[in-house]
Amino acid sequence: MNMKSGFVTIIGRPNVGKSTLLNKLLGQKIVIATDKPQTTRRRIKGILTNELGQAVFIDTPGIHRPLDKLGEFLVEESKLAIPDADLILFLVDGSEPAGLGDKWIVENLLTVKTPIIIVLNKVDKIKNMQKREQILLTYKSLFQENIPIVKISALTGRNIDTLISTIFKKLPKGELIYSEDEVTDESIRSIAQEIIREKILINTKDEIPHSVAVQIEKYEEQTELDKIYVNIFVEHDSQKGILIGKNGSMLKKIGMQSRKELEELVQKKVFLSLQVKVEKDWRKKQKNIENWINS
Repeated sequence: MNMKSGFVTIIGRPNVGKSTLLNKLLGQKIVIATDKPQTTRRRIKGILTNELGQAVFIDTPGIHRPLDKLGEFLVEESKLAIPDADLILFLVDGSEPAGLGDKWIVENLLTVKTPIIIVLNKVDKIKNMQKREQILLTYKSLFQENIPIVKISALTGRNIDTLISTIFKKLPKGELIYSEDEVTDESIRSIAQEIIREKILINTKDEIPHSVAVQIEKYEEQTELDKIYVNIFVEHDSQKGILIGKNGSMLKKIGMQSRKELEELVQKKVFLSLQVKVEKDWRKKQKNIENWINS
């Protein structure tokens, strides 16, 4: 049987479930997923290898009209993932009709010759079949040509197998791009950075929005213990206070949850040092964005 292989870019508005979908496709967690928009800040590769071949997924930041330097950077990151793709998954929220954000993506980013699959996520939220079909039509009408649609739930895993087989049908013939035991090309350092940021977002909810950046200052790998020294940057003193918490309780909680997940990841003990620093208006400074998000 001929092997299929290629690059698959996942594009969509913030909060439609891109990271959740990628983790479900791979059968394990490699990207952080929270209910906050803009959780993903960089293109992250996830690699699925099975008997059909290999699909290399690129998870992109949620696309929206940029409001600051960070917003511009996120849209640029998504744009960069399109030209090299063999297939694009346009992931949309199937529990609501297509909106201006979806239209903007189609008109500005998806006017390409690359094959596209519309992936209708969160369809389990709508029980009424007629309403489901009406929502589906609003997405279909964004395109002039007939685009295949797969309805899924990234959260429950519903129809993920159908999506995988549809993806491989669309990919070109080719040999494996990565070795078959690789699941991501992310470094352990950058995964650690993302895990810590996820715990901050989950625990602080709306009090610490996306004005938080996590930078690993030093990562020492040892045989029985990894030592990780981390700087957490916020924009205001009040945010620093929230992150540290009463008698250091919040920072302790974030550190404990992060360390637990990191120990499962590296399969050994982890020493984790977290420092909170204030860097006013860092999201408006190109240098900080490039250093902290691409480090």
